[in-house]
Amino acid sequence: METITLFLQESGLPLEILIRILRTAVILTVLIVGRNLLHRVVNNRTDEVTWQYRMSKSVDYSILVLGVFLIGRLWFPGLEDIATYLGLLSAGIALALRDPITNLAGWLYLISKRPFVLGDRIEVGKNAGDVVDTGLWDFTLLEIGNWVDAEQSTGRIIQIPNSVVFTQPIANYTQGFSYLWNELPVLITFESDWKLAKRILLQIIQEHDHISSEAREEAKKKARRFMIRYRTLAPMVYTNVEESGIELTIRYICKVRERRTTTHELWEQILSAFEHEANIRLAYPSQAFYVSSLSEDTLRGTGDLPPVSPPTQ
Repeated sequence: METITLFLQESGLPLEILIRILRTAVILTVLIVGRNLLHRVVNNRTDEVTWQYRMSKSVDYSILVLGVFLIGRLWFPGLEDIATYLGLLSAGIALALRDPITNLAGWLYLISKRPFVLGDRIEVGKNAGDVVDTGLWDFTLLEIGNWVDAEQSTGRIIQIPNSVVFTQPIANYTQGFSYLWNELPVLITFESDWKLAKRILLQIIQEHDHISSEAREEAKKKARRFMIRYRTLAPMVYTNVEESGIELTIRYICKVRERRTTTHELWEQILSAFEHEANIRLAYPSQAFYVSSLSEDTLRGTGDLPPVSPPTQ
């Protein structure tokens, strides 16, 4: 330290400047040591990489703003006005902690507006799942869908920052109405008896339907808040013509988490019922060729067959 002081004195700089240089060096040393300690605390608290990254960046930005504030105050005495300090400090903090502050604002929105609560099944952007945890900075989903069909669980946990409530639409499966409309298309060949097939499908879905009355009562209650209006909740079978055959689509309501179960049960009943019907065949990609047979006289007239020689005597 004495060597540094002697060097600065021999440099010929004014004493006031030398003092500022020394204070600047001390401030930088303290800030660097403090930054390293905070990084160590962040890394030891959790192994979650995303959280470590965000907090480390926030620490870096905060240290930078604080350093600019302290060193600027040291070298520019004109900044001593308290209002200027507060303005610069608040702007710097807002910039450095932009993501955490936005996430905190998102949390306030979640607890006041309540677009979803624990246990709800939601979709946010490309992610969907059941809400299993909420916090000041993010909320956690138990993922559904993705590579798994019929929106069943994948087993993965997704942590989503609260700030997405301001930038992404939120689809709630359970808040407005705890039932979903599900559709099951059944494609049969053009040669099949589609009327018979439709009657069979209607009978199956009507026997399978046990929740229309429950859903109707819930819809009446939810209508007081969400203006939900359904003319009918009864299952239907719709008819459509596709390239490969006649499509009969079963439309019915089911509980949110029972799409795959009901689809499985319906398909087994459909296959068992169609198995005993010779006039009903499920369609699949195929090609048909039709060959028109012409009479022998017509072929001779076109020259495709040689003339018949008269019998010899």
